[in-house]
Amino acid sequence: MSAAAPLETSIFTVDGLRCAGCIAKLEKGLPEISGVASARVNFTSKRVRIEHAANVADDDLQAAIGRLGFSAQPFVGESEASANRESRMLMTALAVAGFAAMNVMLLSVSIWSGADGATRTLFHWLSAAIALPAVAYAGRPFFKSAWGALRHGRTNMDVPISIGVVLTLSMSLYETVIGGAHAYFDGVTMLLFFLLAGRFLDSAMRVRAADGVAALMRRVPSEVLVRRPDGSTEQRLAAELAPGMRLLIAAGERIGADGVVEAGRSSVDRSLVTGESVPEVVAVGDTVLAGTINLSGPLTVRVTAAGEATIVADIARLMETATQGKSRYVRIADRASQLYAPAVHTLAALSLVGWLIAGAGLHQALTIAVAVLIITCPCALGLAVPIAQVVAAGALMRAGVLLKDGSALERLAAADTVLLDKTGTVTLGHVVPLGGMPTCEQERGVLLALAEASRHPLAVALSDALARDSVVAAAVTDLVEHPGLGVEARLGDAVVRLGRLDWVGSLVNSAAMATAFRIGTGPAHVMTFGDALRPDALAAIDRLRAEGFAPRLLSGDSAAVVETIGDTLGIHSSARMDPADKCRIVDDFAARGRKVLMVGDGLNDGPAMKRAFVSMAPSSGTDVSQLVADLVFFGEKLMPVPIAVAAARRTMRVVRQNFALAIGYNVLAVPLAIAGQVTPLIAALAMSGSSLIVVANALRLRGVAR
Repeated sequence: MSAAAPLETSIFTVDGLRCAGCIAKLEKGLPEISGVASARVNFTSKRVRIEHAANVADDDLQAAIGRLGFSAQPFVGESEASANRESRMLMTALAVAGFAAMNVMLLSVSIWSGADGATRTLFHWLSAAIALPAVAYAGRPFFKSAWGALRHGRTNMDVPISIGVVLTLSMSLYETVIGGAHAYFDGVTMLLFFLLAGRFLDSAMRVRAADGVAALMRRVPSEVLVRRPDGSTEQRLAAELAPGMRLLIAAGERIGADGVVEAGRSSVDRSLVTGESVPEVVAVGDTVLAGTINLSGPLTVRVTAAGEATIVADIARLMETATQGKSRYVRIADRASQLYAPAVHTLAALSLVGWLIAGAGLHQALTIAVAVLIITCPCALGLAVPIAQVVAAGALMRAGVLLKDGSALERLAAADTVLLDKTGTVTLGHVVPLGGMPTCEQERGVLLALAEASRHPLAVALSDALARDSVVAAAVTDLVEHPGLGVEARLGDAVVRLGRLDWVGSLVNSAAMATAFRIGTGPAHVMTFGDALRPDALAAIDRLRAEGFAPRLLSGDSAAVVETIGDTLGIHSSARMDPADKCRIVDDFAARGRKVLMVGDGLNDGPAMKRAFVSMAPSSGTDVSQLVADLVFFGEKLMPVPIAVAAARRTMRVVRQNFALAIGYNVLAVPLAIAGQVTPLIAALAMSGSSLIVVANALRLRGVAR
């Protein structure tokens, strides 16, 4: 295909994506088709994006995906219900497997305690009555996936899992029918429970990713007020807007499209894009963006971009694309399982064949093969990561850190670069007066009366500060707010003003954030503002350095403000950073092999947080930043960030110890099982014992978050 040929993009939702092998099969197989330039799988959203020539039909692409062994449908958008359907199904299957495992284990205790004869057979039949329907229901995610793969002549990780479950269940049922001494229903149900737990966590992560993008798009209003060419107005859906239309936006409303101000003057909260809490004054000719808030005055805006062409839609696409980078991360337990499954089933098959060749009967050979399967049941291996994560997550919660994704601990432990947003992350995220307020009690009362009349962030900060000092508002008259300028009133015969420096009459205009207050012809009080650092910011930065990091500050604020904060903390800083700039910096570090921890609180940080190797957000941040983040920390302190890093590194040391214990157990036990020296009952006890050892080792993490 010519490199200059026009390309189109088609997106398909793909069923049956289970592992890295599935991703590789699609990404390598589809470009081999004539007319297809590239294929990119997003494992998190279960979608494949295909770049292809215009003469390649979607039906042909769908058929090609089918020939590769996957079921696919064109992506036309997903409802919240469909996004959560898989998680609900897995949660139900997990509950069924857990219920069955607990009850079968209780019945097994009686058998292990010496129940014999008719009593033992009764307990086996009771266990079978519980396990058979539970496995048939809870095992569906694995059985369906395995059958789909085999039907198309390929394998995936669910094939050996399904074979092991069916073989062990069949052997257990056979033992029950003939009145044998041993059945293994407990091992089967427990195995399914742990496997489903891991799959549910993966599904929940994908739902959170979809929720993060949806929450971002909800920041754009669904309906807007449009002025017709004849001067009349009508309510229209934002999705129906087109460039050239004119919007009427009242104070307090969100803007429904990107555009240019044609009439009016107001302050606009652009924190959606810049992350900064201080609004910007806009007037005729200035650009406004969809999703931002018009604060103080009515505006008429000519639409320049709407729907998928807006800046907020670009941010959502950045977040969607960024998900792929994290989805390629393979967890420790997954890597171990890839080695475990073929090795164990090969050993069991060789044991069966070897004993048959040696002259053993079919029943004895099957019993030994099943003992190999049970003694190598990955319960300890399956617990190695989850139990450490659970204990560490509890310790972190007590320290004020919510762990949302268990795999984040592994990524956080491996992080070697820290990028910090400024507003709301290193700072508290709200402006406070720094100086210049009048000291005269009468003047302070007048100032409070004016400040209370406005919802401008600087006025709110003044009002809060004066209220904390128990100042009583003075009686003023003719109070009026001038959009984009400030608040004006009369105190007797004198005009009093609070607002823009030039409007009030001050010649001082050097502060990055300042407002002026004046009574009549008296001197103007220039009051400066700033975003206060978190109280332990310096100590937290020092501890991050002690962990081997060189923290870097990123912000959409002005260079003067950002450099001041950076100098105070002694770290490198970058100013005027929009969401794409932050993504570029994250990508640059990743291209150099660095693993980035991104800490941010705003929607503008969302794409970079999703591109980062791991991310954290304060609980005071936006809902989208908290949905995107792997960890959320509470309170006004920054110290939870280095505490979480140290806890993650210690947790992964314990995880590695757990793997060593689980693998060491198998190295010792498997040869004995292959040699026929271990009965299935002893195998089950040994398997349970190895799990208890792993649990005991993980419990040492209870005090990890300090």
